[in-house]
Order: sequence, then C-alpha cells, then structure tokens
Amino acid sequence: MALGRGNWWRPYRQLDNVSVTLVDLVPSEVNEQAAWQWLDDDERARARRFQHAGARRRYVLCRASLRSLLSSALNCRNQHLAFGAGEHGKPSATVNGHQTSVEFNVSHSGQHGLIALAPRRRVGVDVEERVPQRNLDVLVEAVLGPSERAEVNAVTRDRRLHLFLDLWTTKEALSKAHGMGLSLDVSGFEIPATMRNGSRRGVFRFPDMPDMAWQVENIGSDQFAAAIAYERDRRCQPLDSFGDVFPGVWSPGDWD
Repeated sequence: MALGRGNWWRPYRQLDNVSVTLVDLVPSEVNEQAAWQWLDDDERARARRFQHAGARRRYVLCRASLRSLLSSALNCRNQHLAFGAGEHGKPSATVNGHQTSVEFNVSHSGQHGLIALAPRRRVGVDVEERVPQRNLDVLVEAVLGPSERAEVNAVTRDRRLHLFLDLWTTKEALSKAHGMGLSLDVSGFEIPATMRNGSRRGVFRFPDMPDMAWQVENIGSDQFAAAIAYERDRRCQPLDSFGDVFPGVWSPGDWD
C-alpha cells in the first residue's frame, strides 16, 4: 500500500497481531508533498515550527504514514482521525471524538522510522541508527544495569556499540510500552538474560508490574538497532489480526 504518489513505507514485521511498518525518511520532494496533504492544520503548524529541515521531514513523513495506517485499520476517513496524549505524554487516537481500541507507537532515527500498531494491547517501539554515539561511556553508565554494563564492557570495541544499541532500544521500547516514557528509569531494570545471550525474543516483567508479561523482540538490522515490546497477556479475547476487529478497508487515497 502506498500513500498518494509516494511510496516511502512498507510492512516490516508481523508479530502475533502486532504489525510494524518501516518508514523511509530519506529526502524526497515527491513524498513530502504527498505526506503534507495528510496532515491537519495543527500538524502543519507544528511542522512549520521545526527549525531543522531533517526533523521536519521525519515528523511529516511519519505522521502521514501513521494517519494512513490507522485510517485503514479503523476503517475511517483521515479527517475523522485525531490524536491526544495520556498522563505521561503517550499518544492515542480518536475517531469522531471516540477513543479507539488500537494502540500505536512511533520512533525514528536518521533515515529510518518504525510504526507499531496493536489492537487492544499496549505497545512500544524504538529505533536507533548504528552510528557512533557521543559519550558512549556515559550512556553505558546511565541507562544499563550492573550485569548489562559488565557484559557491554567485556566485548571488543567493535561489538560494544552494537550491543549497547540493542540493549538501549529494547529498554526504550519497554519504557514506551509501559506508558511512562522518559519518566521511567531504564537503568532500574535489565533485559532478559536470554536476549543478552543472543536470543531475538524474550519475556519481560517490570518489578512494579509482576503480573503483566511483555513480549520483547529485537527487530534490528545491520543499519539500525530496533526493538518492540507489547503486552503478552490482556483480559480480552485474543485477536489474530486487525481484520478481526476492523474488517473494512478505507482507501488511503480518499482525502476528501
């Protein structure tokens, strides 16, 4: 599925009933013009306030992609879709003023963006391009737990950044899924040992939420580190796909 004349996003992962979309954020006048048509007045005003062209481009392309994905999943017109934020700033979507049952999360870094959609379960996603980090030693001390720090410091210099970014994105995905965002001290918990030993998937429980299990997966590539976290258990009927809840599909080209 493509937006307007552009073609800057594509399906990336399907995990249980959670979908992850990869957004191409490279400069493109065609894509940016098509994306602009999807934004409402407030979003366009926000985009104009960005001082840096790259930040503005990433916001416009990701928000337009999110609007198209949600409009299709919710079988609604784009102009009926609006966004709000929870107590700790986590965004949510409404259709004609009514809260939807689809949770979503967006992350972007450099030329890559990720959008996760999950019906009836909390979800978080994070992406970081694999580029050198300033003050890596400071970051290791600030965001990792004792065992994680020891493991990162034990690997060769070539592997150190790679391993750190994998851990960091997984922690950020969990923090965003939890709903606390930046207010959660990610150094206070550690990624499951199975994942630190090479597994791509694991199950995690926050110390303050021992009854809630979270599925965590490393979905990174050679170009970027990335992770997704979503509720494993929820008191509702299991869903196999978005079609179980949203059987209709609205054409993303219908902007009127």
